[in-house]
Amino acid sequence: MNTTEELTEEAYSHGAETIDWKFSSDRIKGLYCDGVIAISDRLNESEKAAVLAEELGHHLTAAGNILNQDNASNRKQELRGRIWAYNRLIGLTGILRAYKIGCRNRYEIAECLDVPEDVLQEALDYYHHKYGICTNLDNYVIYFDPLGVLEIKDL
Repeated sequence: MNTTEELTEEAYSHGAETIDWKFSSDRIKGLYCDGVIAISDRLNESEKAAVLAEELGHHLTAAGNILNQDNASNRKQELRGRIWAYNRLIGLTGILRAYKIGCRNRYEIAECLDVPEDVLQEALDYYHHKYGICTNLDNYVIYFDPLGVLEIKDL
């Protein structure tokens, strides 16, 4: 089962239906409204998964119409949906898992995690903002800028 299928099942288990939709604009990749997640039919699988994760994040974390991004509350809710998607698709554990199998740059990590490289970069930017230059996970230090992982060995 691929990530899009997993997320579709997860959405269903949380009371949301997913549909492919032909949006009139290429700029619109997905929308969430009243328990329905519409995903552009023009996206590849990794893009679909990323958009579906964000829209599912909105289903789980947002309330009401948040389309007007001039409103601070709506911007916060938009960010919560994105953060949910970053953590679901990537997370610190995903970065570490990719490192452990030999991925050493953004392209390789994005390929390993099956996410678009721009979504990985947005997640790294968010983690950098949240944690600072680096954070510890198990016996590793994950650096966000520049991207890298350092194993901490017992002395």
